[in-house]
Parts: sequence; C-alpha cells; structure tokens
Amino acid sequence: MKQNIALVTGGLSGEAQISYKSAITVSNHTDREKFNLYKIDINPAGWWYLPETGERSAVDRSDFSIMEAGVKVNFDAILLCIHGTPGEDGKLQGYFDMLGLPYTSCDAATSALTFNKRYTVAVAAFAGIHVAKSLHLFKHTPISVDSILAQLQLPVFVKPNNGGSSIGISRVDQSTELALSVEKAFQEDDQVLVEEFISGREFTIGVFKSKGSTTVLPITEIKTGNAFFDFEAKYQGKSEEITPAQISPKMQEQLTAAAKRVYEVLNCRGVVRIDFIYNETQAQPYMLEVNTVPGQSAASVIPQQVRAMGWSLTDFYTDIIEEALK
Repeated sequence: MKQNIALVTGGLSGEAQISYKSAITVSNHTDREKFNLYKIDINPAGWWYLPETGERSAVDRSDFSIMEAGVKVNFDAILLCIHGTPGEDGKLQGYFDMLGLPYTSCDAATSALTFNKRYTVAVAAFAGIHVAKSLHLFKHTPISVDSILAQLQLPVFVKPNNGGSSIGISRVDQSTELALSVEKAFQEDDQVLVEEFISGREFTIGVFKSKGSTTVLPITEIKTGNAFFDFEAKYQGKSEEITPAQISPKMQEQLTAAAKRVYEVLNCRGVVRIDFIYNETQAQPYMLEVNTVPGQSAASVIPQQVRAMGWSLTDFYTDIIEEALK
C-alpha cells in the first residue's frame, strides 16, 4: 500500500519563491509507484492543499489532514520544502513533533539553532570547527560603526542573522558603507551578524543520513564574478558551480571530514548543505553557515551533487523519505 506524503512548500518569508521552485523539482522526481504525493502550500493567507486538478482547500491544522474527494487523508510523513520560516527555523518541526508526524529535516532544536547564524558558528567553534570572527547585533541595542570596527577588521560581511538565500547580505570594504549595510540587514531581521572576510575558495557540500550512515555528497566549488555568492549568483546564473570540485586529495579529505563533523555535532537529519571557505594560506576549511532545508530547484546545488554521485533524483528523494519514515 502506498504511503501518503505531504510535500510542504511556500512559507512566510521572501524565500517562498525559491520554495515553490524546489517543490517543482521534488514533485517531478518523487516515485509515484511508492508514494501518494499531496502538495501543501503554507503562505500568509493560510494553509492550503493544492490538488493537481480542482480548487484548493484548507488544511485541518488540528491534525494536519486534508479532504480529497470527500475522504479524509492523513499523512505518513512530511517532505519539507520550505526555506525560511516556518519550515527551516523549527516552528513546523515542533508542530509535527506534537502530532507525531515524521518529517524530512532536522528536528526542532537543531532547526532553530542552525537558523540563527551566530549561534550556529558559536556551537561549531566550541566543537573545534574553524569559523570566522563575528559580532552579533540586535535591533533593540544599537551599536556604533566605530564600536564594530574596534572589534572586527574590514572587509566584513553583514547578514540578517536568521534567513537564507543571501537575502539582505552585503560585503563591506569601506567603513563608510557599514552603517547602510547594517540598516539593510535589519530590514530583513531584528538580529544581524557582522563577520570578518576570510580569503579563500568557496565550497558548498551536501550531507545526508541514509540507512543509518552519514553520506557526504560530491563537493561543489562556487566561483562568481559578483562580490560574493549572493541571490543573483545563486538563482540567476551569475556564478559557476563546479561539481565535483577540482581540488587536491588533502582538500577533499579536509572538507569532507569538516562537513561530516558539522552534521554530527549539530545533530542534523535529512539532507543539509554546509558552506565553507577554504583558506589556502592556513590550509584550513572555515565553516560559514548551515542550510537545513537546502534548495532543490533546477538552479540549486544539491541536485547537481546527487547526479555527480551517480544517483537519480528519484532514488535520492525516495531514500530521504524512507529515512524519515523509520
């Protein structure tokens, strides 16, 4: 008997547009011989079941069920495709935990932690993982540019502390640019991370758990003519993504070990993407951030890495769903 899977997409942030693109890829490559797939759209107007034909209908939030042709449908597992809140920050995970529904992402605690960039790097650093020096700013506690520059050296990156898809991020090379960049980041979040620039090559690595073991996907190197791997570079073709990365055996070993270590230290589940800068002078990888619901769109890295590993996307998503169902 086929199991009922809810493909949950949308979200309440600016990342919703990427979530919808991810859901298309996942839907097109979910094995319909094994699973009944139902698309659920969570957006500011409500929680909706979107049938392939016919009108949308509201989800019953008391048990996360839907009605299909007059019959109540309950789900065996949730396939999460929401980037940003409430699908990547632990809110939905806590809700599904309360209902006893398994899902294909990190648990509520890990999701909440990794959504906060500052707390993520703090925990990683405590575990001996190399991270950039950074400063955590709060909107309710203003801090002067001089005070920031007294603690950090330019250039720096200014980022909304909670969020992804490079929305609201700036690279700052001149002190005169810093105040506007902080203001821009505060428009996206009431917490901001200011992080020292690390010179080196940029890599991103997918990691997932399958059949009880942790698997590191082929490494991707990111090259972009932009100041950094911003939204335009990620989703509008303004970057070159080389998968698998052309790197030395030593770099391969170090980056693979670091990605696996981060995944285990943060108690991750499902597929996670971890971003690194490899500083060649120090011969060390530095962790930048962790994405617990990484993009799955046609422009996203994870599908590239899965294919480079020799898997089909259908086999990969089947594995992810079956791991959640255990």
